[in-house]
Amino acid sequence: MNDSLILEVADLETDVLTGIYSEETGNPQPLRITINARYDVADHYDADTPLEASKNYMDLKHAAGEGLPPGVHFKLIEAVADHICETLFVQDVRVQAVTVKIVKLAIAEANEKIGITLHRERAAWESRKA
Repeated sequence: MNDSLILEVADLETDVLTGIYSEETGNPQPLRITINARYDVADHYDADTPLEASKNYMDLKHAAGEGLPPGVHFKLIEAVADHICETLFVQDVRVQAVTVKIVKLAIAEANEKIGITLHRERAAWESRKA
C-alpha cells in the first residue's frame, strides 16, 4: 500500500453567485465548502523538515474564497468545485488529486446537507487541458 498525505480545510462558509437561488434573488448563495487535497508525500518528515515541504493550508482556503472570481455567476455548483480544483492544480504540481464537497446552506430546512462532492485527479485534468 502506498503512503498518502491529504491536506484538508473543512466547513469554510462563503457566498457565491450560483444556481437558481442567485438567478432568482440576484444575491450570492451561502455555501459550506470542504476541500481535501492529496499531495505528494515525502519518504519521511522529521522535526527539521522545512515548511516548504508541504502545501500551505491557506492556499486551500484561498481557493474556496478569494480565489473565486468576484461577480461571476456559476450556474452550477459543480463549476464552483471545478474552479477550486483547477486553482489548486495550477498553484502546485505536488497536488495530485482534489475533492471538493459543497453544501448549499440556503435551501436546507431541517439541518440536512444538500450539495455535491467532486473529485478530480491531476492526470485526468492535465489530459483534458492538453
